[in-house]
Amino acid sequence: MIRSSIDLMLKAGAAALAKNFESRDPIASQREILARLVVTAAVTRFGRDHGFAELAGEPFDRLYAEFRRRVPIRTYADFWRDYFSAWQSDANGSQRLLLEDVTWPGRIPFFCETSGTTAPTKYIPFSREMFAANKRAALDLTACYLHRTPRSRLFQGKLLYMAGNTRLTDLGNGVQSGDMSGITLRHRPFYLRPFVAPGMAVSALPWEEKVVELAGLLLSDRSIRGISGVPPWMILLLQRVEEMGHRPIAELLPNLELIIHGGTSMKPYRREFDGLFPRRRPHFLEVLPSSEAFMAFQLPGEDRMRLVPHYGAFFEFIPIEDLDEGGTPAPDAPAVPLEAVETGRRYAVLLTTCAGLWRYHIGDTLRFTALSPHFIEFTGRDRFLDRFEEKVTQGEVEEAVARLNQLDGIEVREFMVGPDIGERRHLWVLAVGEMNERSDDVLGRHLDATLRSLNADYATFRSQGRIAGPRVVTVSGDVIYRWSKEVRGKLGGQSKIPHVDPTAEGEMVASLAAFADGFRPAGLPTASRNSAPRDG
Repeated sequence: MIRSSIDLMLKAGAAALAKNFESRDPIASQREILARLVVTAAVTRFGRDHGFAELAGEPFDRLYAEFRRRVPIRTYADFWRDYFSAWQSDANGSQRLLLEDVTWPGRIPFFCETSGTTAPTKYIPFSREMFAANKRAALDLTACYLHRTPRSRLFQGKLLYMAGNTRLTDLGNGVQSGDMSGITLRHRPFYLRPFVAPGMAVSALPWEEKVVELAGLLLSDRSIRGISGVPPWMILLLQRVEEMGHRPIAELLPNLELIIHGGTSMKPYRREFDGLFPRRRPHFLEVLPSSEAFMAFQLPGEDRMRLVPHYGAFFEFIPIEDLDEGGTPAPDAPAVPLEAVETGRRYAVLLTTCAGLWRYHIGDTLRFTALSPHFIEFTGRDRFLDRFEEKVTQGEVEEAVARLNQLDGIEVREFMVGPDIGERRHLWVLAVGEMNERSDDVLGRHLDATLRSLNADYATFRSQGRIAGPRVVTVSGDVIYRWSKEVRGKLGGQSKIPHVDPTAEGEMVASLAAFADGFRPAGLPTASRNSAPRDG
């Protein structure tokens, strides 16, 4: 009865919030945000270094031109060298990091720890203002969902949140660091706790144990109506539910109405979700959160995400062709604000945020497919497959696997591709399901043909013999996850298998292929001896 009354109250307010969201002018929001950020940070060390006090009250055109002139584009390494490292210390063997009035006013209470795949762990500042901005984004998304889905019963039940590790590290002086999803879950508002599962005890479990507990929770608690997480981990969870429940997932979870997914493209996993829900499909909504800011989400009835430039972050965009070979922009690379973007172009994203990041190169790329609303498609990381100058994007890689999964007799559950330097070709490691009936050679031919059709540079290089045919290594899904846990030290939650090897020389995909050799049945060729598709 209480839940039903709360549900009615939420729906009553959702319409007003949704209409307010859709009436906002994105360009006006961006102009207001930049002016507010510059004025607010004028008292910080960063603000003094860049003369922010002198920019107060300037019209946007003059403000932006001067802001761009005074503030160079920075990577994380630049911020660490210029501003963050001086405030790091060690005490009794524990790291301490205290940023107070450095790049943002006051003390930064949280740091999001992000991937240390190719470098030491990054500590992304996460202020209370950014926490509040993210909550507003989540509230607007929820309001729009309820408004556009009037028969929804989402808040008569719970949302299962597949967070990363919820253990936070004490950095001293009341400052904590950890996975962003863990910070969000641990410090969520008290009024949301009855609507979010699981409890903290389950959230803190090691990944393998957590999956079993989450599957048991889904089977026993019929009030769970939504799941939020990364696509491959949600598939793993739903398959575990079927194994434990001995029936199709649609029968086991009749009340499941919403799946919120993000963190990696859905394209390669679409077929598996379709197989899990052959008739009655839940609503699927894609989101693009990051440790730096909430960037985009999808509304019911729309087939793409919208950029949502209303939540404490000022966006700039650099055409992908203006990045260097490593996918990094120069400090003075040509960048444009939201009002100057064009459809069809692929851009690298810069963020200036209410957590004290300024013209920060986040490493993600996107393409605008429309400007009213600002519909986007996420096109992956800046570091594309380019060791041989072929410039294959992560989006093209994921599309190639998505098309592979449309074929009969193949089910790719996870994958990685990188350069095989010595053989001048691409090395693909595909984690496949039991239904795989295709040889590695055939799979390589399909991937090669798709990339030729998607990427003119790749097609030219292949026809000229500058790149050899790809080599494919197939493994089972459990092998790729064992490698991620045992070699990378990362498994589950918000940790993802990189689809494009981020290392310069293909060390990561080579490590995965070598690891897979130890699990191949006796008598089969090892990864190092697998033949590549013949050219032609």
